[in-house]
Amino acid sequence: MAHNHQHNHSYNFESAKGRLLFTIVLNFVITIAQIIGGIISGSLALISDALHNFSDAISIVVSYIALKLKSKQNSYKHTFGLKRAEILAALLNSATMIVICLYLFYEAALRFLEPGEIDAGIMSVVAVVGLIANLIAMLLLRRDSKTSMNIRSAYLHLLGDTVSSVAVITGGVAIAIWNINWIDPLLTILIGVYIIKESYVILQEAIHVLMEGAPTNIPIEEIQKEVEKFEEVENIHHIHLWMVGDGDIHLEAHVNVNDMKISESDSLRHRIEKLLHDKFRIHHITLQFECNQCHDVGLIKQHTL
Repeated sequence: MAHNHQHNHSYNFESAKGRLLFTIVLNFVITIAQIIGGIISGSLALISDALHNFSDAISIVVSYIALKLKSKQNSYKHTFGLKRAEILAALLNSATMIVICLYLFYEAALRFLEPGEIDAGIMSVVAVVGLIANLIAMLLLRRDSKTSMNIRSAYLHLLGDTVSSVAVITGGVAIAIWNINWIDPLLTILIGVYIIKESYVILQEAIHVLMEGAPTNIPIEEIQKEVEKFEEVENIHHIHLWMVGDGDIHLEAHVNVNDMKISESDSLRHRIEKLLHDKFRIHHITLQFECNQCHDVGLIKQHTL
C-alpha cells in the first residue's frame, strides 16, 4: 500500500481576509441605503436589489467563516480537516438566492395586479450608488472567485446585484420618461431568472462534491489508459476518485503488476503518482499494489447488498 499527499494551496485565506471583510461592510451599508431608498421611492426593484445586497453580505460572512474553518488543521476527529465547510457555504448561498428570487416573483406578480407610484429620481440615484459599490466589491473578489467555489458563489451574488442595479437604473429612466411603472416588477422577474440560472450551476457543483462525485473534468477511463501504459502494470482497477473540497482531489485504486520485488514497486509507484499529479492534478493518491489477488478487476468495484 502506498500513499502520496501533495497539498494544493490554491487559495490563500490570509491574503484575502481584508478584501472579504471590506466587502461585507460595504454590502451592509448599501443594503440599508437601498431599503430606505426603495421605501421612499416605492420601487420593488430597488428593494429586491437591497435584498440581493443583504444576501450578498450574509453569503460573504458565511464564506468567510467557512474559509476560516477550512484553514484549520486536521485532527483526530476530522482527519480531512473542515474543508467541506466551504462547499456547504456554497450550497447554502446558492439555495438562499433561489428562495429569495422565488419570493420576489410573488411580490412582482402582486405589483402587476396593483401597480404603485414610483419616484424614478430617487430610484435611479440609489441604484447608481449600489452599482458603484457592487463593482468595487466584484473587483475585490474577482481573483479569489477563480480558485474557490465558495467565493465564486459569493461573487455571483455580487454579479447578480451589479446586473440588477443596471436594470433598476434603466427602469428608473424609463419610468421618468414614459411613466411605465409596470417595468419595475418586470425587471424584478428578469433579474430573478438570471440569478436563479447562475445559482443553480453552483448548487449542482456543491451537491456533486458533497455526494462524493468524481471531478467532471477527469475521465476515469483516461486514468486507466495512462496508468496501463507502464509496462510493469497489468491493469488498474477498483478506482475511487472524489473531491473533499475545491481543488482537493483524492484517488485510491488497486494496481495489478507483474511479478516484481517490493523495492522495484516503489519506483513504479513514484512514476504513477507523478503521472496522476502532473496530468490530472490529483494531489492525494493511495495505490494498493497486488499480483493477481482480485478476481474482480472491473474499473469500478460494484458493491452487492
